[in-house]
Amino acid sequence: MTDTATDSPDGRPRCRWCAGAPEFYLSYHDHEWGRPVGDDHRLFEKLSLEGFQSGLSWRTILAKREDFRAAFEGFDFDAVARFGARDVARLLKNEGIVRHRGKIEAVIHNARCARELVQREGSLAAYLWRHEPKPLRRPRNVSTSATSIVLSKALKQQGWKFVGPTTVYAFMQAMGLVNDHAEGCITRAEVERARQRFVRPGR
Repeated sequence: MTDTATDSPDGRPRCRWCAGAPEFYLSYHDHEWGRPVGDDHRLFEKLSLEGFQSGLSWRTILAKREDFRAAFEGFDFDAVARFGARDVARLLKNEGIVRHRGKIEAVIHNARCARELVQREGSLAAYLWRHEPKPLRRPRNVSTSATSIVLSKALKQQGWKFVGPTTVYAFMQAMGLVNDHAEGCITRAEVERARQRFVRPGR
């Protein structure tokens, strides 16, 4: 997050990260990033894609997102949990995704962890939203938070992979558990209204 916005190509103020690749980021920023999500498959998708992003740019992942969705059964973790060695081999040949064996195997492994978590907690959404932090003004350019550290540790204790505090915080920003749109960004107030209307899962 940055604490002030900057003008985009259309002259409207947005979060500074949009300037990196506006052709990819503007629509994602305006219509998705920071808006609260309560759907288990979308939450699992985002955690998975954040893992794939490790060492890469979000632009790379966003450009391949539809191919990722097709490859991983729409990130239906019940379906992905049934993937085996043949599926890993198939995915390693898929040029539409990031062909990294460790990350592919982590998604399959995490799908099994997600399935177990849902059996215990009722839904992935209810568990993740339980870690929503209290609203506070974030310092400039943060990449973790106390809450993301706690959630990362909890997921790791349950066996999840590629869920470090930075990955988890990026997930929380994108899925609306925090509103990290910059001050002055055209979307910040709208996202905050969406968060106020959002019915937290499991409550």
